[in-house]
Amino acid sequence: SYKADCPIPLSSLRYLRLLHYNGNGKSQIGEMVCHQSVANDLVSIFKQLYEAHYPIERMVLIDNYGADDERSMSANNTACFNYRRVAGSSKLSNHSWGRAVDVNPLYNPYVWHRKDGTLVVSPAKGRPYANRQRSFKYKITTDDLCYRLFRQHGFVWGGAWKHRKDFQHFEKRVQ
Repeated sequence: SYKADCPIPLSSLRYLRLLHYNGNGKSQIGEMVCHQSVANDLVSIFKQLYEAHYPIERMVLIDNYGADDERSMSANNTACFNYRRVAGSSKLSNHSWGRAVDVNPLYNPYVWHRKDGTLVVSPAKGRPYANRQRSFKYKITTDDLCYRLFRQHGFVWGGAWKHRKDFQHFEKRVQ
């Protein structure tokens, strides 16, 4: 997912191997690439999630999906670095800097309404989980351990955004 025109040097990225429990409760070793400035935070967060047996269905490098965000999210793959633009924009995503993580994205989709009122859900397969009033596995809320740990480490949650809700998304902004 690293491209020749990526403004962040490879030396600023870190490759992490993180323990997690998959949806069947089986211990797995996941892989993630992130910016060096959030590496220690992510190791701590995912260590605590692991100790709590918090389910992370899948955590493989987004390169396994050809750096295709929709394919990775549809597979419920938790990922961080992916050099790409914000959907529908020319602005670089915070994933391009390795400072944003999408956790269990199929069940915590990116949701917004177009000007004509049409509901847009990404990944498209996440439409059944756009209704946050429902109860289901992997759902991130403000009462969730995942939410609390990311917030304790200074990450902003996309589920708290006003106009577009990105329930899978945690990002740490540059100070």
